[in-house]
Amino acid sequence: MEFTTLQLEQQPAVWRVRLNRSQLANAMSLTMVEELLTLMNSAQQADCRVLVIEGNGDHFCAGGDIKDMQAAGGDSARLAEFNRAFGHMIETANRLPAVVICALKGAVMGGGFGLACVSDLAIASSTARFALPETSLGILPAQIAPFVVQRIGLTQARRLALFGNRINAEEALRLGLVHQLCADNDSLEAEVIAAIQQALKCAPAATAKTKTLLHAVADAEQPLAQLLDQAAQNFAAAVMGEGREGAMAFMQKRPAAWAQAAVQEEKA
Repeated sequence: MEFTTLQLEQQPAVWRVRLNRSQLANAMSLTMVEELLTLMNSAQQADCRVLVIEGNGDHFCAGGDIKDMQAAGGDSARLAEFNRAFGHMIETANRLPAVVICALKGAVMGGGFGLACVSDLAIASSTARFALPETSLGILPAQIAPFVVQRIGLTQARRLALFGNRINAEEALRLGLVHQLCADNDSLEAEVIAAIQQALKCAPAATAKTKTLLHAVADAEQPLAQLLDQAAQNFAAAVMGEGREGAMAFMQKRPAAWAQAAVQEEKA
C-alpha cells in the first residue's frame, strides 16, 4: 500500500502507522482520513494483531485541517461528507479486531483526541497536550463526541468541549483518557514496544472476541441473558480452539504458539 499522508511499517502481525504531515502538526485532511480508513480495512483482512497509531515529528495530531474545510467553501453537503468520513474512520478504529495502541506526544487535539479515545491502550509522553478546541473555532466536535463521552464520561466531556480547555498529560491520565504516562518521547517508544510484546502474548482470536464482547457490554443493546448466551458459545469455541494450545503451553511451561515471536524479541 502506498500513501501520501501516512507512513506504514509492517512487521509480522504488527502495523505501525505514522501520521505524516509533520509540517502541519499532522492535521487531518480528507486524504488522511480516507487513507486511514483504507489502511484499517486492509488490517482487518490481513494478519494484523496490533495497530500502533503515532505521529511523525513533535506532535500526534492537531485535529482537522482547517484549510480543507475552507476549501469546501459554502458547500454544506461537502462539509458534511468530510465530517462524516472522519466518523466512519473512527468507528472502524473503535471496532478493529486488532489491538489499537496510540502513542501520544505534543498536540492531541480534536480528531487526534478522538483517536486516543478509541484506542485500546493510550500511552502519552509528558509533552502531550490535549484539547477539544472546536467550539473556540465556531464548530462542533461532531463525530468524536460519542467516543469522548464513552471514554471520560459526560461530566468531563462537558468541561473540555464547552470551554475548549487544554489539559496536560497528567490530567489526561487522571481522567482516564490515557492509560500510561512516560517521561519523554524516548521512553514513550520503549513503552510502545513493551505493549506490543505483551499484546502478542495474547491469543489473536480470543483477543478479537473479547474486544467484541466488551463493546457489546458497553453498548447495552442486547438483553443481558442473550449476550451471556452468546459469550458462553464463544467461550466453548475458544476452549476447543486456541484454548487447547494455551492449556498445553501452560502445562509444558512454554510460550503458546502465538506468543513465541514476542518472547524471542524480549530475549534478543
